[in-house]
Amino acid sequence: MEFIRGLYNLKPEHRGCVATIGNFDGVHLGHQRVLRQVKLKAIMQGLPAVVVLFEPQPLEYFANDQAPRRITRLREKLCLLEQHGIDRVLCLRFDAKLLSLSAHDFIQQLLVSGLAVSHFVVGDDFRFGQGRTGNYALLQTEGLNHGFAVENTETCELDGERVSSTRIRNALEIHNLKAVRRFIGRPFTVTGKVAYGQQLGRKLGVPTANIRLQKPRPALQGVYATLVHGLLDQPITSVANIGYRPTLAGVQPQLEVHLFDFSGDFYGKTISVEICEFIRSEQKFDGLAQLQAQIELDMQTAKDFFAVASP
Repeated sequence: MEFIRGLYNLKPEHRGCVATIGNFDGVHLGHQRVLRQVKLKAIMQGLPAVVVLFEPQPLEYFANDQAPRRITRLREKLCLLEQHGIDRVLCLRFDAKLLSLSAHDFIQQLLVSGLAVSHFVVGDDFRFGQGRTGNYALLQTEGLNHGFAVENTETCELDGERVSSTRIRNALEIHNLKAVRRFIGRPFTVTGKVAYGQQLGRKLGVPTANIRLQKPRPALQGVYATLVHGLLDQPITSVANIGYRPTLAGVQPQLEVHLFDFSGDFYGKTISVEICEFIRSEQKFDGLAQLQAQIELDMQTAKDFFAVASP
């Protein structure tokens, strides 16, 4: 899959495609239905399937640290889009310059001059352009003028409710991992490259593989029973803390996972941490001794969980 950052990096060979646009945060069942629409039409027309994304996501631009928790980081999102057959991703920087584009200029620069879209799949509630004046009706009119078709996205419902990123965030907020799995159609995972930390876990006898998480706030916070994929042929049972490490006055959010019965090297390797069961909320302890005692309890809780629900 090809990743293109910014309209200015579009080349003549990128013209001609079937495209859709959105945040695709979580790449949930609703998103997957849209991606199937795009891919099917792309195959029928013999054209690349393209997804247009925004970075930062619009609410992150407007609300900053108060923005909704992001379900999937950009790298994770790209991997999922590739798995669903997307050929190219165009990532637009969401900033004042983009916001200043009129709806007509947005269509001209992105869909006509930039991508030369043949077929555009988008929700009928999509708004774009300066003052959010662009809408589905304008897209249809401009499509007739410029020779591209506009198709509405298909709605995906579970339990009589529309599957949405907001619904998934609400489930994550209460650690309802079973519901999250139903909405996204796969286990909830955090994927990243293992970085060197403060080596404190090693000093406490519980070495951890650390994945630095981006701001704003991570999708989950707390201690969880987890499975680590990517180091051995089989997933490795483990326990993970996701958050800010308040006992250590942490500022940057990260995932710290202690692997059971594993002694190999994991630094610099990309791992995927499957979140299986919530154990407790993240909390601040009075000192390292109290923290170490709680870690031992957390490890036993995770082991007890996997003794019943073997991976």
